[in-house]
Amino acid sequence: MLKLLLATIWAERQDWFWGTNMGVYFDPDDEPIVPDGFLVLGVPRIQDENLRRSYVLWQEKVVPVLTLEVVSRKRRNEYRQKKLDYAALGVRYYVIYNALPQVKDSLEVYRLKQGEYILLSGNPVWLAEIGLAIGCGRGVYQGIEREWLYWYDQAGERYPTPEERAAEAERRAAEAQQQVLQEAAARRQAEAQLQLLRQRLREQGIEPDA
Repeated sequence: MLKLLLATIWAERQDWFWGTNMGVYFDPDDEPIVPDGFLVLGVPRIQDENLRRSYVLWQEKVVPVLTLEVVSRKRRNEYRQKKLDYAALGVRYYVIYNALPQVKDSLEVYRLKQGEYILLSGNPVWLAEIGLAIGCGRGVYQGIEREWLYWYDQAGERYPTPEERAAEAERRAAEAQQQVLQEAAARRQAEAQLQLLRQRLREQGIEPDA
């Protein structure tokens, strides 16, 4: 969903890339890191017609500004090795979305400071270098109501999903159509009243057009 929302929010921009479950290669002799999601700024959104199958740091030369890990069943080194790996790469923001039912705070956003990640407070959390805030809240996406991750503006207002945008556009179109019908009905009523007045004037021997 975050990628889909970015495509709407940054529809006019081509200088960003969001990868999902894609290998980030940082060393030719080492295995890649595979975040659940990551955001890079300052690279072409579409590299070529074949798109990206992986993200190779020594070719792209730009480190992701944000990585996302989703904990859905059990922890998989999100709080240990991956945290160290992302810090070593210089990833500015590390986001953990923890969907385990026993976890109270499902969203954790860390910012890299002097080589270590510092937990930021709030929901949503403003990400200055990105110009967006990230947060979670209940909503409906593809007909499913649950808690989702969303992007927010600096004032904390959530950006609507494409479904919500379409529904809002449909609502406005319906309101506009209703307004047109009401105005047409008002014109017909006014015309009928005018014709009635003209008829009464003629019955009194007064020519209304004189």
